[in-house]
Amino acid sequence: MRWPRASSGLAVKARRLRGRFGISAPRLTVRTHVPWHWRAASIIVITAASLALAGWIYDAGRSIAGFKNAAMDTLKTRVEDQEAELKELRNTVTASSARLQIEQAAQDQLKKHAAELEEENVRLKEELAVFENMAQGRGAEGSLAISRLRVEPAGEGGYNYTMLVTRQQTKKDGEFRGQLQFLLNIQEAGHGAMISLPVAGDPEAVRYQVAFRNFHRLAGRFRIPDGAQLISVEARLVQDGGVKATQRITL
Repeated sequence: MRWPRASSGLAVKARRLRGRFGISAPRLTVRTHVPWHWRAASIIVITAASLALAGWIYDAGRSIAGFKNAAMDTLKTRVEDQEAELKELRNTVTASSARLQIEQAAQDQLKKHAAELEEENVRLKEELAVFENMAQGRGAEGSLAISRLRVEPAGEGGYNYTMLVTRQQTKKDGEFRGQLQFLLNIQEAGHGAMISLPVAGDPEAVRYQVAFRNFHRLAGRFRIPDGAQLISVEARLVQDGGVKATQRITL
């Protein structure tokens, strides 16, 4: 009667063996034992390879960046060259403008000088005509004349005047002695007025004293009230209270 128990024991053992080594048995992982120094060597190799790769990537980045920097340097150089060229062109334009201004000033000066020469030529012609009349004895002996009266503004209410006074040839050796007077027609505050110079009691009246034999050029300056406008000027040669010669101009 022991056979059944023996059979059941064998069956249990058989199931255990099948469970351990059969299809349903758990998988067995076989690992090769690697010594520690080989593991350390492999770690060092991997680390060195990683560092080398990182260095290569860094160098590649620097190369790319260097190319960009070179391109930027090239652009900067071109910009600097163009700025230098622009500065040179500006200097050229400035120099040309300065030369043009100098030439224009020279032309203006020449025009002014030509106008002055022309005016002087006219003056000389007029004076020559006066002297010719004097030489030809035209006019009464000892007669006086005023010519070439010019009055120009000098600023701050002042006016400069010039004129030529002449006397016909006379057998007498004496010279004319008298006084120059001005009769000024002015406009002030919308009203007309007359001013006679020199004013009575003027301490500078001596400036208006005139003495000459045959001809004399007179020049000086007078003033009018501030804000007034000079309309006309009449110059007179006065001797012993009598008017000997006059000339009147309108401005």
